[in-house]
Amino acid sequence: MAILISGRGSNMAALIEAARAPGYPAEIALVLSNRPDAAGLGLAAAAGVPVAVVESRGRPREAFEAGLQAVLEAQRIGIVALAGFMRLLTEGFVRRWEGRMLNIHPSLLPSFRGLDTHRRALEAGVRLHGCTVHLVSPGVDEGPILAQAAVPVLPDDDEAALAARVLAQEHRLYPAALAWLAAGRVRLEGGLARVEAEAAAGALANPLPGPAALSTQRAQE
Repeated sequence: MAILISGRGSNMAALIEAARAPGYPAEIALVLSNRPDAAGLGLAAAAGVPVAVVESRGRPREAFEAGLQAVLEAQRIGIVALAGFMRLLTEGFVRRWEGRMLNIHPSLLPSFRGLDTHRRALEAGVRLHGCTVHLVSPGVDEGPILAQAAVPVLPDDDEAALAARVLAQEHRLYPAALAWLAAGRVRLEGGLARVEAEAAAGALANPLPGPAALSTQRAQE
């Protein structure tokens, strides 16, 4: 598989670390960036992973994507994971990799597609925020959802604090979702992704509706 990055490669590093475990079903064969100055390239090279650059600046999208495809084919890549890859891909490229290309997004999709998700979540006053791993389809942050993780939004949160809490969950969720796909444990039914993995029990609520909340409710009644 290949990881596509544009920046520091935080989720890339989590995937590389996970793939070192015995029995992990995917091999990280390439880290590819559209920017030669992406910090993640140095991290990948230090970890012993081959790296490549296909420059996107100053090139038509079709030429850029043709370059991407040529490198991926040359390395015999079977799965692509987007990890902070800040380029919109054309429908033709996405269709070529449909069912074999993953993305992680810092929100509970379909809420807060696009950029500035943590700021928008705080402005909306949501009590739960999180991240989503999905198969990529045409459209911004669209495609069948494989997995999600939620975190509470705390009263004193700013963007940085909330982003850090979500990022910790991204580093747990993305390697697991990639393993499910690589091991053939994902199937599509009616546009939805079904994952053969242990389902979570219970529910996550925030704030917690404990005895104090019930007492308050009764007093108001």
